[in-house]
Amino acid sequence: MLVTLVAGAVGAYLLGSIPFGLILSRLGGYGDIRAIGSGNIGATNVLRTGNRGLAAATLLLDVAKGVIAVLMLAPFGPIAAAVAAITAFLGHLFPVWLGFKGGKGVATACGVLLAYLWPVGVAALATWLVVALVTRYSSLAAVVASLAAPIYAWFASHEVMPVIVVAILAVLVLIRHRDNIGRLIRGEEGRIQLSRKG
Repeated sequence: MLVTLVAGAVGAYLLGSIPFGLILSRLGGYGDIRAIGSGNIGATNVLRTGNRGLAAATLLLDVAKGVIAVLMLAPFGPIAAAVAAITAFLGHLFPVWLGFKGGKGVATACGVLLAYLWPVGVAALATWLVVALVTRYSSLAAVVASLAAPIYAWFASHEVMPVIVVAILAVLVLIRHRDNIGRLIRGEEGRIQLSRKG
């Protein structure tokens, strides 16, 4: 079982570390997405190229890698699923291919939650959508959804381990958004732009 957990953790990490935003932006002729906008490799920054199709594809693939990573290990039990959830997410945040400098993890966290504890994934996604649509701040939506996710986990499972796993993911998202939180407080954070430039 230990060998399975270690192998699964490595596989989940490597899957989570695939930088789809960077790959798709280069294939789309936009160069290195890290040189655009916020420098992030996620869908929100890909959207800043003006190509909504690429942004949508990045979002879906980042969600999918979180889902697949957890589903691969879920048949081996709840501990294996928890390990996959955390390591896949760490892969996105700290990808070995990019010198451990990855994205902020919102889409991948959503995918992980949908596979690990789907009611929490749905509730967190709904929270993100409502806040993002009302405020047009992706970062604020991520912060609110992250704060709410452990609460959702408790009501969905009433078990300690799922709450801890979800709380770990939430704390990591909040840490990755610390600069955004500062800009939100100062009124300097950029809003989601939906206009098409190309």
